[in-house]
Amino acid sequence: MFDLKPLSNDGVEAALKKAVRYRLLNEPFLAESICRDILAVAPDHQEALITLILSITDQFSIAGGSTLSDARVLLQHLTSEYDREYYAGIVCERKGKAYLHRLTAGTGPVAYDWLRQAMEHYEQAEKTRPQGNDDALLRWNTCARLIQKHPHVRPGEHSHVPHLLE
Repeated sequence: MFDLKPLSNDGVEAALKKAVRYRLLNEPFLAESICRDILAVAPDHQEALITLILSITDQFSIAGGSTLSDARVLLQHLTSEYDREYYAGIVCERKGKAYLHRLTAGTGPVAYDWLRQAMEHYEQAEKTRPQGNDDALLRWNTCARLIQKHPHVRPGEHSHVPHLLE
């Protein structure tokens, strides 16, 4: 319907700053759009990929937002094993939190499965983390505390969530 206007290569870094700013302003769709424009001219731009993944996960609780499969595809383009595992953990954590906030029957076990999968990714990221980078540990602890805080977030009998990096 519309032909999108391409960014110039010189505009990529300024556009990335705008995308980060829009995420902070709770405008994840705008941030996502900008990141997609960046990746159209710089497909391997790691910071744009990460910002796009985060923008997508910001929308997990919003009807009509981007999807888990969108984030899953992008994870494969991250060049660092640490980043793939760490951001896979964030995707799972945020998906779990989206279920946690629904507060409808049966969401507790699903939230639990997503949070546990996040914790597994954070454990893998911990193994390859850069010296002094404890981000994966902090996120693992956050997931553990969420599970401990919410009595309905417990394993279910037949719940299962797909693994992101399979």
